[in-house]
Amino acid sequence: MERLIAEGGRIQLTLRRIASQIAESAPVGALVGIEPRGVILAEVLQIHLEKLLGEQVPLGKLDVTFWRDDLRQREKLRVPRPTWLPFPIENHRIWLVDDVIYTGRTARAALDALQEFGRPASIRLAVLVERRGLREVPIVPDCVGFVLDTIPEEKVLVHLFPQPSIRIVSANA
Repeated sequence: MERLIAEGGRIQLTLRRIASQIAESAPVGALVGIEPRGVILAEVLQIHLEKLLGEQVPLGKLDVTFWRDDLRQREKLRVPRPTWLPFPIENHRIWLVDDVIYTGRTARAALDALQEFGRPASIRLAVLVERRGLREVPIVPDCVGFVLDTIPEEKVLVHLFPQPSIRIVSANA
């Protein structure tokens, strides 16, 4: 079974709202997308933020594969992607960006990974989708687009290109 949560213009409007919330936290600092899908979202937010602020917003990419606590428990090993942080982390304000927060383990791994590159002045978290009630790690995002009540057997699918959509798919389907 599949449920459509949002598509097209509604997602675009939500992305502009998240960018506005980040802009209000001036100075913004830098966006760091969590590989793989958080990077795409961070790139879209960067475009919106640069229009809002009239200035460049630094963008980085962070792969958390080796910082995950479930690395050995996964059925399919993920090939790590390069981390790219073209700005100093030390004393920088960082916005971590990801598509979905579920258990909080990816965000926790990202916090650990960032510490390897320096000590940021602050780290905040922006996500497009928050799966409520399923957190295993006490991490709460600062900016959220959609809050969904789901069960563990469901999967949230986020597509930003070519046609934006957010869907919930049942594992039993």
